[in-house]
Amino acid sequence: MKIARFSHDDAIMYGIIDGTDLVVLAGDPMFTGYETTGARVPLADAALLAPVIPRSKVVCVGKNYHDHAAEMGGVAPEEPLLFLKPNTSVIGPGDAIVRPTLSEQTEYEGELVVVIGKIAKNVRAENALDYVLGYTIGNDVTARDLQRKDGQWARAKGFDTFCPLGPVIETDFDPASATIETRVNGEVRQKAPLTDMIHSVPAIIEYASAVFTLLPGDVIMTGTPAGVGEFGAGDVVEVEISGLGILRNPARNAAPAS
Repeated sequence: MKIARFSHDDAIMYGIIDGTDLVVLAGDPMFTGYETTGARVPLADAALLAPVIPRSKVVCVGKNYHDHAAEMGGVAPEEPLLFLKPNTSVIGPGDAIVRPTLSEQTEYEGELVVVIGKIAKNVRAENALDYVLGYTIGNDVTARDLQRKDGQWARAKGFDTFCPLGPVIETDFDPASATIETRVNGEVRQKAPLTDMIHSVPAIIEYASAVFTLLPGDVIMTGTPAGVGEFGAGDVVEVEISGLGILRNPARNAAPAS
């Protein structure tokens, strides 16, 4: 089942995709379930938004593919390497990634994203998927020059617009059968099966939930494969995961400070 968050007639709604229509839900399915209103909205008339706005945090995993760890100049961590992005960095499909004036090297990182569906604390890996609402696609946009300069990642990863998510949440998805591909202006830059992840989704949830409570609507970005690189103003970055769709975002430069 594909769940969308969308705007239509100046209202923000949730819906289930049914062919070329959205079946309108009575509220956020994370809290109100899948009760429908009886209304339908043509997909062509709706503007898809970020399918979830994390209520507390975006949890990210660094260097979770061996080849990406190698291209970043190191070995993969034995345990998941966690960091956070603020929820103010989230944008939706079609929204512009704004390249900040503070950075001269803005890079894409296409990733599988896990959407948490209920409160999770000290969860065991064997039970971890019980806490997952579904999956979507993300782009862990990074100011690489600031990442090197700062020595930690909060500023480099945390700018507004640096966390595109979408286009929908898929509740019936198996990462073991999917591949991820990132393109810039149609040119393939990253491509890998999701089975190349070092730490699996259940293992990441167990590790993260031992550190902090995961709340409904929190998301976990599971890491990116090799092939990260720069994009510039006017470029279009696409991240595609088989079974989840395509997350597409144009890029532009930030306006100079006034």
